[in-house]
Amino acid sequence: MEINSMSGRLSLLHRVAQAAAAAMVAAALVGCSPAYDWRSVPVEKARLSVSLPCKPDAGQRSVEMGADRVDIAMVGCAARGSLFALSYMTLKDPSQVASTLTLWHDAVRRQLQLPAVEPGKGPAEQPFLRKGALDVPQSIRMKEEAVGPDGRRLWVDAVWFARIDGTSVQLVHAVMYAPTRDDRTADSFLGSIALQ
Repeated sequence: MEINSMSGRLSLLHRVAQAAAAAMVAAALVGCSPAYDWRSVPVEKARLSVSLPCKPDAGQRSVEMGADRVDIAMVGCAARGSLFALSYMTLKDPSQVASTLTLWHDAVRRQLQLPAVEPGKGPAEQPFLRKGALDVPQSIRMKEEAVGPDGRRLWVDAVWFARIDGTSVQLVHAVMYAPTRDDRTADSFLGSIALQ
């Protein structure tokens, strides 16, 4: 896999996800959602479940990564001005876990106009482990104030991690974008991710 090619494709994917996120946040700001309506959402292809505070939408895109094509899928929703999303992809080559998680982490930080840091080394990052996930240094949780696609400040609470899935590896990224810091809601969302 060529790192430059992979980085470019992850950046493109993240820009598409950011545009979708901006649209979902805008829709949430226009609509009226007085309270969260939490529900457990099974994500069968990812063999996991996550609690979302609103009715989820889903999407998928096939992207070239080096010699392979990878399907990146997302499930998410917007409520009370916040966006909740979980994305996942499968890697056929387990030796690419660290580099791909790092590229994904770095692409998100760039899009949010955050300074570059080694995954897990920034002051706003800490390890993120789930039962059944790989214990790699790139499995992290990031809490940062950032700049959204519309130029407004927003709070970002995000995780990246990996797991073995048969003969391949699955990479997962979940994120909550909010207009103000809301640790309790972010903890409920990110803490609900359960691997099957």
